[in-house]
Amino acid sequence: MQEILKNKSTILFDGYCLLCEKSVKFIIKRDKHNSFLYASLQSEIGNKILQEKSIPVNYDKSVILIENDNVFFESEAALRIAKKLRGLWPILYSFIIVPKSIRNWVYKIISRNRFKWFEKKANCYIPTNAEREKFL
Repeated sequence: MQEILKNKSTILFDGYCLLCEKSVKFIIKRDKHNSFLYASLQSEIGNKILQEKSIPVNYDKSVILIENDNVFFESEAALRIAKKLRGLWPILYSFIIVPKSIRNWVYKIISRNRFKWFEKKANCYIPTNAEREKFL
């Protein structure tokens, strides 16, 4: 497992969240260097990674980015992901200068309301055949 995580950045996401699913599809489309692997937080591999990183197995409050054995949550994870995307999205990384408490406050508002504003899916996200190689 550790060998897989060393070579690419790994994004863990809530597989039941429609916003999260759309975000993963957005990232896949703009991943300029094929730098990310993906796993839902609810998957077997997702649970294994959470345990290895000492994160509660039922954690679903944030996207999680694992880069070079470092774990990033909330706004920092989102901004670090944006930094690696094709197009103008890396400009968003400039928001890293905003105090973390303010960035995460905004992130948490979205996170708390994601099922109200979007929806909670009955089934966990299943990648297409073309996407399958990007998923752990």
